[in-house]
Amino acid sequence: MGRTYFVEEAIGQYLSDLSTKVKPFVTGLLIGQCSPQRDYVIRAVRTPPKEEQKEDVISPSKLASVDEEWITTHASQVSRMLPGGLLVLGVFIIATPELSKDSQNALRKLIFSVEKSLTKRRLWKPAEEEVSDRAALQICSATKKVVCRTYDVQDPKSTAKPADWKYQSALSASWLALDCTVNVNIHIPLLATSPNHDLEKNTKNGLNRWSKQIEDSVFLINGQVKDDDTELLEGQKKLRGNTQSSPQFSDVKVLTQLSQGSSHRSTATVQVCSASINLKGAVKCRAYIHNNKPKVKEAVQALKRDIINTLSDRCEILFEDLVMNEGPHKKNFEREYHVLPQRLFVPVAGSSVMLSDYKFGDEATGEIQERFVEMLDQSVQAEDIHIAEEINT
Repeated sequence: MGRTYFVEEAIGQYLSDLSTKVKPFVTGLLIGQCSPQRDYVIRAVRTPPKEEQKEDVISPSKLASVDEEWITTHASQVSRMLPGGLLVLGVFIIATPELSKDSQNALRKLIFSVEKSLTKRRLWKPAEEEVSDRAALQICSATKKVVCRTYDVQDPKSTAKPADWKYQSALSASWLALDCTVNVNIHIPLLATSPNHDLEKNTKNGLNRWSKQIEDSVFLINGQVKDDDTELLEGQKKLRGNTQSSPQFSDVKVLTQLSQGSSHRSTATVQVCSASINLKGAVKCRAYIHNNKPKVKEAVQALKRDIINTLSDRCEILFEDLVMNEGPHKKNFEREYHVLPQRLFVPVAGSSVMLSDYKFGDEATGEIQERFVEMLDQSVQAEDIHIAEEINT
């Protein structure tokens, strides 16, 4: 049996609108959530046009001109804007009938390169039983025929398996949200032997160690420790007739272990350090989970990943910003303070799920709005941008 994708109804209209503008072909990403039983697609986002393509340059109508690097870069940018529980779970291509034969090969290549680029950035390891199938959606711009197949990204030799593509209205209108604030205080020593203080690499190593602490933490959901395999909503009253897009929020507290149990032997190492990085502040974390009898472990895993992603993504954004504004060769190592970007959330029409982004203090609202249009093909009203954190993080 192939996988079944339940798809937000509005995506059908979005893809149909795109297919009318197709110039030989258009590509894009599918965003949603995997679960053991079924997968959910809540957004489809076309690949943004490159600057030079905006002048309507007629590209060769061969799919060989699909820009793999541009699409994988887009996927990396988009994945930063997804809260816990959401991921890039596939790629679509809308092409003219002449190109339909090549489309499947192009999709297969894209799925593997997108996954490779996303995996490289992650500080967490996928669980053993995790769904590793990703969707390849092919649409003919003339007949509007939809063909959905999946590839197992854990297997480089994977062949296409058929999958069902089913539209559903109000698919994510009452998904569950888990919220928590994590106080971060990470001390990362810089070894005297470390060549010219490779800050980015050292920060990543420090975050790697910290992420393992988060993985081992205890999560209290609404004040209770719940067993992994219990249903998240067990004991909660279902809101009857609730089709409005308002999520049920669960408040989560994260308890990190102070020290390892006596079963672990502690081996202390003394190293000569010449400087250190300190990451301090309170970060807002959020995960969304489908409402089809979700298990506690699915929800906790989604939130853990959001905690780890939100910090590593911000550090990445900060380093990109420093390289752009100061150049990579800055060598003075007095005490320096950099404010990591703040997190913000933006609603998705007809859904209880919000998408996320980051802003620096001096960044104008207009820049955030432009980013949502470019990356997620979504226009955002200024009053819908919810800043989740104080500036002192």
